[in-house]
Amino acid sequence: MAGRAVSPGRLRRRLTIAFVLVAGVSAGLLAGGAGLLLRQSRMDASLHQAAADARYQLVLAGQFLPLTDQRSTDLLTSFEGSGRHVVLVDGTARASHPAYAPTLGSRLRATVADGRLGYQRSAPAERPRLLVVGGRIPGSSAELYVITVEDDIAADLGQLRSALVAGWVLVVLLAAGVGHLLARRTLEPVGRASRAARALTEGLLATRLPVRGRDEFSVWAASFNEMAEALESKIAALSAAQARERRFTADVAHELRTPVTALVAAASLLREHLDRLPDDARPAARLLVGDVVRLRRLVEDLMEISRLDAGRDRPDVEPVDAPALLRAIVAARGWSERVLVSGDPVALRTDPRRLERVLANLVANAVEHGGGEIRATVAGAGPLVVFEVTDQGPGIPAEHLSRLFDRFHKVDPSRSAPGSGLGLAIAREHAALLGGVLSVRSEPGAGTRFRLELPAGGPQLGDAARTDEQAVGQIGDGHTAGTAAGGAG
Repeated sequence: MAGRAVSPGRLRRRLTIAFVLVAGVSAGLLAGGAGLLLRQSRMDASLHQAAADARYQLVLAGQFLPLTDQRSTDLLTSFEGSGRHVVLVDGTARASHPAYAPTLGSRLRATVADGRLGYQRSAPAERPRLLVVGGRIPGSSAELYVITVEDDIAADLGQLRSALVAGWVLVVLLAAGVGHLLARRTLEPVGRASRAARALTEGLLATRLPVRGRDEFSVWAASFNEMAEALESKIAALSAAQARERRFTADVAHELRTPVTALVAAASLLREHLDRLPDDARPAARLLVGDVVRLRRLVEDLMEISRLDAGRDRPDVEPVDAPALLRAIVAARGWSERVLVSGDPVALRTDPRRLERVLANLVANAVEHGGGEIRATVAGAGPLVVFEVTDQGPGIPAEHLSRLFDRFHKVDPSRSAPGSGLGLAIAREHAALLGGVLSVRSEPGAGTRFRLELPAGGPQLGDAARTDEQAVGQIGDGHTAGTAAGGAG
């Protein structure tokens, strides 16, 4: 299947990002919730254990009553010796160890003063992290505060936090990989459809999409294949109809050639003897002679368009003096008084016979259907040589511009204007064979301009294969408005 590979684009990135966001937020919420629950559980367990130990230590402290200075010292020494850090408050606060002498908060002191067990924790950033649980010694107004070091709990919680963060990062990376893979797999049918559509635009009408499974993409692929088959059938039918039309045109032109030649000879003889005819017969004779001339032009155009369709003729490239050729065309047809020719000498290699045919048709169209001042110019434009034929006639209606180069198309619906309706079609075919582009612009009341662009170095390989659609696609570049004019052809 032909066609460029479809780049990932924004859709794949958006799907991957969305997948990562969902997975990251979900994993983050779960990790954060689990971390908070575990932290709270550890803190509560430590507090319960410290509270139970503090109650036991308060009972033991009752053995040192009544508290004197010596007994207070013995109490502190006894607790420190058993591995318990305490603070005794009996008028003044005394710590069993100077390094473990936290400042007792007012809220804790008030709770203990009410006869209840209270606690306080140091700030998370302080080291060491201390849990202080205190109460009144039974049978005394003295207060005893038991200190528990929670550095090991803080270390465990830090490790847990690091593990949760690492797990979250791993989940996000895994989600990015899985999301990218899923987006790639999901959008792969879209890429195939894009390449298939591009192949159809390039003329590969046999392109089809594989139908796999029964999901939405399979239904889409089946619908695409049905559309492609219908399009292929329609184009094949149109191509066959076009081929029949061209064969019919060639056959008609061939069959008419011999009788028209005889009619032309007879009409020429009749024109020489018009003065000898009765007065009432002369108008009919002149009309007959004129119609025979038009019939001859039509047959000649049909023969030429048939040869162009057959593609048997190839451009005969040689150096051409473009301004001289343009002046010779105008002079040979007696248009010198109506057409102003201008242009500087330019280097051009092309087929002079075909170029003459194109320019003659364009100038003839301006003379027959345009009006006002008619100009025919030639100028160099970098690698191109540009011919322009302009008139100041009424212009061409916009609805006719897209069909102006069609065969037998005339702007005048009555088809009473001169011409066979093939002149511009023939001009376009010759321009394409010369590797050029023929375009037209028309403005209301401002006239019409035909523009022929030819490569100065001659037609390149493949220029002769330019399609009708490419040539017609140049029509209407710029202003396409216009007013009614005579038949174009």
